[in-house]
Amino acid sequence: MTSADPVLYEQDGHVVTITLNRPDMRNPLAEDVIAALISALLRAEGDKAVHCVVLTGAGKSFCAGGNLNEIRKLSAEKTPLEIADWYRDGIQRIPLTFETLSVPVVAAVNGHAIGAGCDLACMADIRICGEGARFAESFLRVGIIPGDGGAWLLPRIVGHARAMHMLLTAEGVTAKRALDWGLVTEIASDADLLSRAQALAAAIAAQPPAATREAKRLMLKARAQSLADSLAEAAVMQGVLQQAADHQEAVAAILEKRKPSFEGR
Repeated sequence: MTSADPVLYEQDGHVVTITLNRPDMRNPLAEDVIAALISALLRAEGDKAVHCVVLTGAGKSFCAGGNLNEIRKLSAEKTPLEIADWYRDGIQRIPLTFETLSVPVVAAVNGHAIGAGCDLACMADIRICGEGARFAESFLRVGIIPGDGGAWLLPRIVGHARAMHMLLTAEGVTAKRALDWGLVTEIASDADLLSRAQALAAAIAAQPPAATREAKRLMLKARAQSLADSLAEAAVMQGVLQQAADHQEAVAAILEKRKPSFEGR
């Protein structure tokens, strides 16, 4: 891994920080960044020693969205069907990858999260931001719509009316409004944002890791299930987890008033 890599992958204990690394361009989701980001996410998912991921951007912006130069070239050179294929084979692989992840992801939104960058933040399980953060679902400014899942993601986080407000006005949303609307759960100072996100990730990573991944799976599946189906899923998961060593260790540690030591099983 070098400073020239489009995405950086750094592990500290059970927490991995994935950083979009094109700060001179405000970290757009160019083709090389898309491929590297998906690779990094799948690497973290496949490593059972990773209990939580922090996603952020290098420099002064989280992610400026799509690469406008690539989009202009695409519009000039490809047919509508070829453009559709480009989306399916490119940027749409990001939300579909997030949908498969059991490892929790915390987005640390520094500076601008614009267009596809706003949607990328929405793909995380938890978002916190710096005081100078600004979000915008700004696709209409360039005459297109969210092609990367924003129309599905954003209303589930902030509600239909607020998502429509963001989409149809293309207005920027400040950190304070993002907190008020539930787009983020916390605002940190810009200087402390990454350390605060990593501390939050460490708190998540301190939970029993297998149960944490199953809890996330349960929550994700529940979005498309009836209550009865979700309860049935939970019953099966609970039956397995309550026979696991980490559950027994957690209960013993609470009763014995000591710190638990989990093995991931």
